[in-house]
Amino acid sequence: MRMTTKGRYALRAAIALARMSVGTTPVSIKTISEAETISPEFLEQIFFRLRKAGLISSVRGPGGGFFFARPLSEILLKDVVEASGEGLDLAACACGLGDSCDRVADCVAGTVWREFSAHIDQFLTGMTLEAIVTRSRDKVKDSIPEPVHA
Repeated sequence: MRMTTKGRYALRAAIALARMSVGTTPVSIKTISEAETISPEFLEQIFFRLRKAGLISSVRGPGGGFFFARPLSEILLKDVVEASGEGLDLAACACGLGDSCDRVADCVAGTVWREFSAHIDQFLTGMTLEAIVTRSRDKVKDSIPEPVHA
């Protein structure tokens, strides 16, 4: 599976927004752009798609920006990837479209691709933005050494 830059950046941007968000206080494109080193123009395109999918909302004007429209516990990684417009299939035949392969009836490899795609789908469906943020906070917490007492 190869995800395009837009798909990877959509996931990075959504995770960054989730880590920076406090309720419905908006986070600016500039803040996310600087934190993730993604151009503001590209983030605008990504956030347009995420907003259209109902994952995020926005506030215009000074102090404006983006925030999540739903709780992080309800937003799956799959939601973000799909909203970005990226497909998740490994091979054309993995999606079950018989027209894309002339060997569908006797192709064992197609079965492997479909099963592999199902595992990826299961992972993305089983992981929420809340879980990712919690995992990243735990990782940071675990990397801080305990103080040494004399």
